[in-house]
Parts: sequence; C-alpha cells; structure tokens
Amino acid sequence: MRKRISRLVVALALVIVSAATAQETTAQRDARLKWWREARFGMFIHWGVYSVPAGYYNDKPVGGIGEWIMNHGKIPVAVYREYAKQFNPVKYDPEAWVKLAKAAGMKYLVITAKHHDGFALFDSKVGDWNIVKSSPYGRDLLKPLAEACAKEGIRLGFYYSQAQDWNQPGGACAGGPWDDAQKGSMDDYLAKIAVPQVRELLTNYGPLSILWWDTPVGMTPERAKPLADLLALQPGIITNNRLGGGYHGDSETPEQFIPATGYPGRDWETCMTMNDTWGYKRDDHNWKPVSTLIRNLVDIASKGGNYLLNVGPTSLGEIPPESVERLQAVGRWMAVNGEAIYGSSASPFKRLPWGRATRHGDQDATLYLHVFDWPADGKLLVPGLRSAVAKAWLLSDASRAELPVAVTDAGPVISLPTTSPDPISATVVLQTKGALEVTPTLLTQGADGRLTLSPDDGVVHGDELKVENSHGGANLGFWTNTADWVEWPFEVTKPGRVAASAEIASQGTGSIEISIGEQKQVVKVPNTGDYAKFQRVDLGAFDLAKGKAQLSVRAVRDGWSPVNLRAIRLEPKP
Repeated sequence: MRKRISRLVVALALVIVSAATAQETTAQRDARLKWWREARFGMFIHWGVYSVPAGYYNDKPVGGIGEWIMNHGKIPVAVYREYAKQFNPVKYDPEAWVKLAKAAGMKYLVITAKHHDGFALFDSKVGDWNIVKSSPYGRDLLKPLAEACAKEGIRLGFYYSQAQDWNQPGGACAGGPWDDAQKGSMDDYLAKIAVPQVRELLTNYGPLSILWWDTPVGMTPERAKPLADLLALQPGIITNNRLGGGYHGDSETPEQFIPATGYPGRDWETCMTMNDTWGYKRDDHNWKPVSTLIRNLVDIASKGGNYLLNVGPTSLGEIPPESVERLQAVGRWMAVNGEAIYGSSASPFKRLPWGRATRHGDQDATLYLHVFDWPADGKLLVPGLRSAVAKAWLLSDASRAELPVAVTDAGPVISLPTTSPDPISATVVLQTKGALEVTPTLLTQGADGRLTLSPDDGVVHGDELKVENSHGGANLGFWTNTADWVEWPFEVTKPGRVAASAEIASQGTGSIEISIGEQKQVVKVPNTGDYAKFQRVDLGAFDLAKGKAQLSVRAVRDGWSPVNLRAIRLEPKP
C-alpha cells in the first residue's frame, strides 16, 4: 500500500508541475536559464564500455568515433557485452575530474549516463546492463560525481540516449539492426528501459541542472511525451533540442561547429571534441591546440552561445593527459579573462577585423574586445562604434591604467602597447557612455592584409542558393540555378596584390567565375567526391586598390554542377 500511495503522489506531482511548465512565462524561463546563460563554459564527458576496445575490434582499427565502435564495427550484442567485464575504472577520481573542470573555468558538467550502447554508468534497477551488475567495478559512477559537483559548486547534467540502444531489443539502431538480439518493439523498449531509467536519473542524484538527449531516431510525439513529462520531477531542469517528437527543448546544439551568427532568438550550445572523437580512442592524437580552444570559446561567447568541451576518459577512469594539459591552459587564460566571458552578451558588431567582442549591458555598456591579431602599429580601430567612450584599459592590467582613445569618423582608435599581453587572445575593456550604438561597417582587411569572406557576410542573389549550417559549418549550398550568384562588398585598407583561394566541395566538374572590379578569373571546380568534403582551391591573383571593392562569384553555365562554397580568403602576395 505504501508503494502504491508513493506512486500516486509522484504521478500527481508530475501532473501539477507539467501544467505549470506549460504555462511558463518569458520571465520564468529567463530566471530558469539565468545560470546557464551566465556560465558560458561546460565540460562534456563521454565515458563507457566503448573505452575498452578504444577503437579496435578483432585487433583491427574501426573507423569513426570511438563511442560508435559497436555500430560501425557491427559487433554482435553478446560479443560487445564481454567488454563490460574489462571495464574496471579503478583510477576513477570524481573529485579530481570536477576540480579539473572548475580550474578550467567551467561552470557545469554533462556526463553520458547512458550512451547508444545502452550501458548505464549508474545503479539502475532496470535490467543488468549497467556498471553495478555487469562490470568488475560494481559501483555507481554517478553518485560520487554528483557529490563532488555539489561540493565544488559545479552544476551537474546527465546525457541520456533515449532512442538508440544497441543492446536492448527494440532500441533504435542507426542504419538498422545488425543482430537479431536487437530486434523488438521500440515502444516496449521505451516503456520498460528508457522511461524508468530516466525516472531513476531524475530522482536518485539530487538536484539535476541539465538533461541532454541525443539522436531521436524513430521518436514520435507519442513516444517522446512520457519522457518529457518526467522532467517535471526536476522543475528547474534545462534540456536540449534532441528529444524528438516535436519537443524543441531550451537550446540548439550545433555539433563540432560554431554557427556564423549564432541562433538569434534561441539559446544555443556548441559541443566539441578536443581531438576527433568523443569516446576514448587510443589512436586519435589529432589534438586541437590551446589557441584554437580559447578562440573557440571567445567566438562562441561573442555570438551568445555556450561551449561544451569534451573529454573522453579511458577504461581505467583517467582523463587523457593531453586533455588535462589543455584544460589547465584554458583555465590560466580564464583566470585573467573570465570576466569577459561569464554573463556576457553577444557582440554588437557583425564583424571585427582583429578578433571578437563580448559585452555587459546596453546602457553604459562594457565592451570586451578580444584581440586575436594585435595591431603592429599599436592602433586598434573599433569600427562603427558611435557611443561615447568613458575609459579603456587592458583586462590583464590589475591597475586598470587608462589607454589613450582617439575619436575618428570610422570609430574610436585605442592606443595599445607594442606587445600583446596574450598572443592567443588579449582583452581590451572599453567602457561606453549612454546607449550602445553601432553602425554596420564593411568587411575590412586585418592588420596583416588578410581577409576572409564567409558565407554569412555575402549578399546572395537568386532563389535557390542559400547559406546553410551543415557539413561542419556555414556554407553556400543548393547552387542548382546557374543564374544565382553571390557578392561580398569590402574595404581595402592594405592595397596590393593578393592571392585568392576558396574552400569548395563538389561532386561534379563545373567552373566558377570570380571577379573583383574588372578583373576576372574562371576556375574549374574539382570533384571532391562529397558535398561535405571541402578542398582548398586557388582562384588566382588580384590587384586591390585602396577604397571600396566587391568580390563576386558566379556559376559558369556550360557543364555546371552544384558546389558548396564555405569561404573565400584573400592573402597578400609577397
């Protein structure tokens, strides 16, 4: 009787809170997401049984990302389950993991409670495919992590693969099942495995800040609703857009790329790896440099998004040293520059020739100018800023010594020291007076004369050619009409001869015409084999005269085959 009453109480709570959530006001939503919008930086952890094979099956490497080895290698269920007997993370130190995230400047953490292989890292009472019942470790991995997060003030989130489960009958399998043991009713799988496990995660680990769904294969509104309803058990929880069934969640989730203009009107979070894989893969040594990680963080914050940066621990429970070293380096940068990231809003500038900007406020705003390319002449122009300037200083300067600022028609010019305080990204703080006012400006060359023309900065003419966020980033695609074309107006501040190149993907052998003023070049497009496989293509040399200019790209009608165009770069010729 006691259990029956308890179930009735939980059911009533779900109904009451679900109704309240459905009527959430904008102010209530803003209050719920306030901490997340201020955090800007979090740690993603992909960890599971797949760290045992670590990219190898039958002593042969399996292509693709590490956590998909069961799918890509078409490993039978019975064979894959044997790996759990070797999953014994005796070196797991949750407090060290959380302290590492905190030292890196991260404010929250999301871990794969259950990935697509269906293995639960927690003491689930649903079946035996979990860390307690199927591994020699025999203990819940999430409880001590939750305790460590609470102790260190780090928000906790769980990733849960609701649709795909390659070890349960009826669990969805991308590409279809490859083992008879996977066949069954998806509705039965959801009712008997997914729903009760999500209930366990939402009730057994204290306050939970995020539930991160993934790959909604086969998820209909009817299948998604029981999972969505469970969120009422944690009224303040934040979810992403991957549940499926028409549930949009709170945030967009671009994966492995940074959208050129963010997602206006939507909260968003770029998730990204430090190398090429999410789950541990012993042969993946393609590590991103610290400079890329820091500039990614800055770029994302400048567009109003969050950065969820991944680590893939080993089967012993160790975060790879390459990840640790990079997080420690990012942490040192954040210790100096965190003020310009936490709680910041998107840049008021569409583009800046030397880096990015973030801000606090719209009235008497504080602008944080993230300078990637330190001006050789010590003069930093803030193009298009019309607001009066109260003061400027280097964020790294504890004394906040004022930097001279001259007002020009093009915008304020800040006089900087000859040497940058940080070669990756140095922050100049600019305090403005009154309402923040910025006038749009033309694309301008950097201090070194280089200029990148991105798809989002182009002016597209035609009905079919459009900018899309796919294939690893923004690109111009659907170029099926040869009458469509694109142009980029820009300002030449460093006249001279430049070499032009483009990143192009195509499955044909058409040609494009590039023109700057009266100068024209016709270039044959290579067949890269796939619209997602981009190749650098030389477009020839052009002479640039000081002042306004325009670069245009048109299709050559004869033999035309659609192309995807990602970016055009102009670089001074020696």
